[in-house]
Amino acid sequence: MKYKMLVLDLDDTLLRDDYSISKRNKEMLMKAQEQGIYVVLASGRPTPAMLQYAEELELKKYGSYIISYNGAIITDLNKQIPIFEQSLSKEQIHGLHDFSLANNLDIITYTSDSIISETTSKYIDVEVNLTQMKFNKVDCFKTAVTESAVKCILLEDPEYLKKVETKLKKEKPNKSVAISKPFFLEVMPKGIDKAASIARLADKLGIRQEEIVAVGNAGNDLTMVEYAGLGVWVDNVTPELRDRADAIVASNNDHGVAEVVEKYILAN
Repeated sequence: MKYKMLVLDLDDTLLRDDYSISKRNKEMLMKAQEQGIYVVLASGRPTPAMLQYAEELELKKYGSYIISYNGAIITDLNKQIPIFEQSLSKEQIHGLHDFSLANNLDIITYTSDSIISETTSKYIDVEVNLTQMKFNKVDCFKTAVTESAVKCILLEDPEYLKKVETKLKKEKPNKSVAISKPFFLEVMPKGIDKAASIARLADKLGIRQEEIVAVGNAGNDLTMVEYAGLGVWVDNVTPELRDRADAIVASNNDHGVAEVVEKYILAN
């Protein structure tokens, strides 16, 4: 099969634990792009927190795109504008805040340049450090959230959060819900996930589903890994998902993405 699009999760997949792209991964991705392969980054991260990696890989030069907020926004890097965007309403976000209070969870949401919460925690610190966005601690979450936003994250210890995930899906079936990191439960509008936005982008580019490779490591990557013609986990995949892909390659710290390019893209 001649693949035409390679879709990559960022954290714990393309990026090493220190949030860098290895030299080998970068070299292989540049070779793939030189052969006409679209390299697309698809992450739960906000758009601004993805741009440095898009620039490092020269995605704009090759006319590519990024998918941010777990599929809520698709950005054309050439035009520097979203070609797709869908948000949670203010009322939906307020309802998620009520759910967070009832279930002893922290909650964050986003403006264009900041993260909003009325609490602090070690898990919120992870998101702030990861995105390098301004953190706005507010006295009242509902008062601060006056308009729509692309997603919310509920945060707590992993074991408890897994239980909450099941409860949230039952109580709010009109949302898309996925765990990205073990302590991040991401909530988007219904029908929004990485696979749905990859399908939108592929349709725009005239690329068939079977011509797509997707690589990830966690629950919020599952839809795209199962959707792609070739779905791949890096070796540090969440254990319970391990058998739900077509292939497993080396870990994020051991150039797993480069292995995908060498084995499945450049070899064809």
